[in-house]
Amino acid sequence: MGNGDVQRGGNGNGVQVQSVDRALAILDILARRGEAGVTEIAGELEVHKSTASRLVGALEARQLVEQVSERGKYRLGFGIVRLAGATTARLDLPRESQPVCERLAAEFDETVNVAIMDEGQATNITQVHGTAAVTARNWIGQRTPLHATSSGKVLLAWASEEDLTVALDTLERFTPNTITSRSKLLTDLNAVRKRGWACTAEELEVGLNAVAAPIRGSDGDVVAAVSVSAPAYRMTSEAYSSIAERLRAGANEISFRIGYFG
Repeated sequence: MGNGDVQRGGNGNGVQVQSVDRALAILDILARRGEAGVTEIAGELEVHKSTASRLVGALEARQLVEQVSERGKYRLGFGIVRLAGATTARLDLPRESQPVCERLAAEFDETVNVAIMDEGQATNITQVHGTAAVTARNWIGQRTPLHATSSGKVLLAWASEEDLTVALDTLERFTPNTITSRSKLLTDLNAVRKRGWACTAEELEVGLNAVAAPIRGSDGDVVAAVSVSAPAYRMTSEAYSSIAERLRAGANEISFRIGYFG
């Protein structure tokens, strides 16, 4: 048995895991060598050439490897760059959003946060307080429910079907205004997508309102949300639209800073 032929049991899951291991090993080989042919890859993996060819073909279909046509060898493809770019954007997000959040907090004189989707909730990764903030509560690292926060609604509005389904199954009530109806939340999320921003009116905490706008990564997908929150007596529903317009400009600037040029 070769090094690549790891015994994992006779079930289908074991075979799939073995294939994933080998595919990742191919990426590692190409990262180390720069270029390699199927015969060379098969030799390193200690598998039959046809097995190596099949795995390389699957990676090529995902643009994770590409063929150097004149030599018949393979190298890492643009798909790797795309994945790395998405990761880099996420890692850069707190740093790149900080100056924009500082300006927005000064402009609104309220608390501004940036949140990302994290295990079915919205996690705040950047926060700046305006001078008028009633309290200096630290939301950084705190997880908040998606359906009851403006940032969460933005993230849900552009979420995968899987994430949306999970959220719809856990609509906990926090205040009398929290949306706990699946149909009502879906209608709300549809409105968020159409107008390009979300809002909450005392849905997480009594007396707290918020507006949020989407931040997009280099591939155009929504990767985060920037929000401004304030006491309901200062941020009335009549002001949501004008607040959202300025907030969306800030969200677009953050998106540009992390590589979105749409």
